[in-house]
Amino acid sequence: MIKRAKRFHFDLQEDIPLSTRLEDVNFQVVDTEATGFNVQKEDRMIELAAVPVQNLQVEREKSYQTYVNPDRGIPDKIVRLTGIQNRDVQSAPNAYHVLSRFSEITEENAVTCLIGHHIQFDITLMKCELSREGFKFVKPRAVDTLSLLRYLFPTEGGKDLMDYAAMLGTKVFERHTALGDTLTTAYVFCEAIRMIQERGHSTWGDLLQVTAVKSRMFY
Repeated sequence: MIKRAKRFHFDLQEDIPLSTRLEDVNFQVVDTEATGFNVQKEDRMIELAAVPVQNLQVEREKSYQTYVNPDRGIPDKIVRLTGIQNRDVQSAPNAYHVLSRFSEITEENAVTCLIGHHIQFDITLMKCELSREGFKFVKPRAVDTLSLLRYLFPTEGGKDLMDYAAMLGTKVFERHTALGDTLTTAYVFCEAIRMIQERGHSTWGDLLQVTAVKSRMFY
């Protein structure tokens, strides 16, 4: 008998009208750090952070951050990049428990959509970690801030997150830490939303349309 993989999904509030005002959509910004970029093979998650955006305001007091035990050593170059050391993750929960808690948080916050900068990396990392635990990951609704930024600044491709924050005049937090990048991304996202609203894109459906077009153009 063939044993089917268990399904793991985030319980997002996706069935909202496309006419819903962006102010009435709950978002959750997320970022992860890993032991490297080859997450489909040997690299593993070492940190996850998230912050909700409600009424287009960053809810910093509801931020979530945790280290993750990768069950392997952290390369020196990643230690230098992130500041995360082996002693930081030694007693941390494993990825499955972290993602389970993250799923609970998204449900508690009635989240409709995940937000991230280069979010495909984070989603791929989640998928790989859950696959190791025997789960089939159901890809959640997600929007990449790069799609918004490329709509707003079509000639400014390839910039770093911090560069975009400087362009938009938003708050900047510690780079290459999951919590720092999550907060920086959240403020960039809120400002980018304000700017697309000024161009007449004021609904959930407008956001999906704008980011879908830019994703097809750049990926």
